Amino acid sequence: MKTKVSILFYAKRAKASANGLIPIYTRITVNGKRIELSSNRFVEPSKWSTEAGKMKGTSEEARLVNSHLNMLKMQIMEAQMELNLKKIPLTTETLKGKILGVEERQRMLVPIFQDHNNKMKELVGKEYAQGTLDRYTTSLRHTVEFLQWKHKISDIELNKIDHAFITDYEFFLRSVRNCANNTTIKYIKNFTKIIKICLDNDWMDKNPFSKYKSKLREVERVYLSEVEIQNIINKDFKTERLSLVRDIFLFSCFTGLAYIDVKNLTKSHISIGIDGEKWIFTHRQKTETASKIPILPLTQMIIDKYENHPESNNQDKLLPILTNQKMNAYLKEIAAVCEIEKELTFHIARHTFATTVTLTNGVPIETVSKMLGHKNIKTTQHYAKILDKKVSEDMQVLRDKFKINDSKNKKTLTS
Repeated sequence: MKTKVSILFYAKRAKASANGLIPIYTRITVNGKRIELSSNRFVEPSKWSTEAGKMKGTSEEARLVNSHLNMLKMQIMEAQMELNLKKIPLTTETLKGKILGVEERQRMLVPIFQDHNNKMKELVGKEYAQGTLDRYTTSLRHTVEFLQWKHKISDIELNKIDHAFITDYEFFLRSVRNCANNTTIKYIKNFTKIIKICLDNDWMDKNPFSKYKSKLREVERVYLSEVEIQNIINKDFKTERLSLVRDIFLFSCFTGLAYIDVKNLTKSHISIGIDGEKWIFTHRQKTETASKIPILPLTQMIIDKYENHPESNNQDKLLPILTNQKMNAYLKEIAAVCEIEKELTFHIARHTFATTVTLTNGVPIETVSKMLGHKNIKTTQHYAKILDKKVSEDMQVLRDKFKINDSKNKKTLTS
């Protein structure tokens, strides 16, 4: 967008001096925003031409005042040209600083990014999850590493961030940091938020993302089949730790709750629902959306099993859950023992609830979306696509079966 600058000289009658003279001011407008500067010249009200923006007549006084105003106009135009040549965003602040010889120090990227993260840290548990802060912290670290890798600098002025900067940053994430496509896009998205803050505060005039395009690739979500779930249920584990991890994993399979949401559950989250049965009433930490989940028989059995567990009682938790790292490590052991050829992680339980437990058994997608705490049903629809693939695979088995008798059927129908 081309910057529009206009210059107007006017006499400010409201500030008339004791001897009746009024000061002449310069009004500079940059894209609709105004600044006013004194010209240090005064004039009698009757000698000022509002229409022409200068003194009337050809007297020596008029010639000197008007010459001074023309000189001021030239200085403003020269300041404007110099800012353009230096590629400094033209705003009322930068122009005023240039005219007065007090140029505004350019804002730098890293302090703004760090300030955003500091504010986010104060709101963890209120508006943001710890995981969100961790991602922005990592994003800032990657940004600083990129600045050193590409430009050999520790920080950069905002006005130097352009489209090339963004594409180079993306290349850095994919190559040097070896990030997968979706991880790269998520880091770029974090960086986009910082740029948006700068744009909203008028610290940048041009959006470097205006011509940037990226696309997340659909990741096929792994989930357990009904047979695999049953194998885990039926398996008799000899160690208490594997038995505990199995039970909590199954709890998630039949509630759809993510690890952190299971960890945060207390007995107070269980109440009587609209149908008179027990429900779990909670909020997802990741999105702060409500999740209301009816308790199924297997879920209740697990709750009852650990009702008086010392760790649960001491920490006021519904279940004595281990760290996510330990849970995932032990789940790999469980997968091996149960002969499940999938990389079993705790989050697979949530995918299993969405597919095998609910959608496969005819639970409407709107109901599943609400129980999962999704903000948008499009997120839930991805699981429906997974089931469509399953239908396709099952039908292919049927096609193959019919192919076996194809020649026999042809003979029968044509005879």
